[in-house]
Amino acid sequence: MGVQIITDSGCDLPQHIIDELEINMLPLVVTIHSHEEYDRKTIQPLQLYNQMREGAAPKTSQVPPLLVKQAFQKCAVTETPCVYITLSSGLSGTFQTAELMRQEVLEEYPHANISVIDSQCASLGFGLVVYQAAKAAKEGKNLEEVINTANYYLSHTEHIFTVDDLEYLLRGGRVSRTAAVMGSLLKIKPVLHMKEGKLYPIEKIRGKKKVFGRMIELMKERGTSFEDQIIGISHADDQEAANALKEMIKAETGCEQIMISMIGCAIGSHAGPGTIAMFFLTKPYSDA
Repeated sequence: MGVQIITDSGCDLPQHIIDELEINMLPLVVTIHSHEEYDRKTIQPLQLYNQMREGAAPKTSQVPPLLVKQAFQKCAVTETPCVYITLSSGLSGTFQTAELMRQEVLEEYPHANISVIDSQCASLGFGLVVYQAAKAAKEGKNLEEVINTANYYLSHTEHIFTVDDLEYLLRGGRVSRTAAVMGSLLKIKPVLHMKEGKLYPIEKIRGKKKVFGRMIELMKERGTSFEDQIIGISHADDQEAANALKEMIKAETGCEQIMISMIGCAIGSHAGPGTIAMFFLTKPYSDA
């Protein structure tokens, strides 16, 4: 029996990859206008972004514990080893919930083979970790090999991103009111990254074109062997900007494997429409 990969909608993987690799993706919860929705199930990203542009202020919460437990139980009953790779524990409580549900299922099915991994990543950076683990599972790798693959990628994945409007980061407590107001007036775009599973600012740039140039500079400083890896780009309803960034990356690095996806509701609720992010490895797996 092959290894079942379970993940949550914070991974922002394109649906065709979810389907192709038979990944069980559980939805994070988005509350908008006092109504709970399931990310990518009962609400789609474009719906969310349109409502946010009209003033909606969505909130998010972790995957419902029952859904996690049911996913584990299904694998336990069929004696299928499974790995749940979660959104970073620095951004969501899903990892802790998954650990609790794992213990509950093991009490009922003590011989079940269930593992939980904190990706320490978000959006397509998280998605690429899941993608590589799911590819390993599809190739027939055993549970230990799949876990080792996931751990390698999460340990070497960099996130560099910018947001279009600081107001959304203000709502999430990432910037001060003064910074948000001044940033909007001066058209300042923050450049941020993830460290130890949490978001941190790097610097502030004036103008989107300059931001992309700086993002690529940072990628070239921190990454290597770009021709041997998949670079990810995710965007919050700005396909044009994502395509422009893709062409800049290809021109600067020679990388031909670039995956683009829409940022889902869970991440987009905090980052806001217009966010652009890119993800790359500091050390490709082929160099391990």
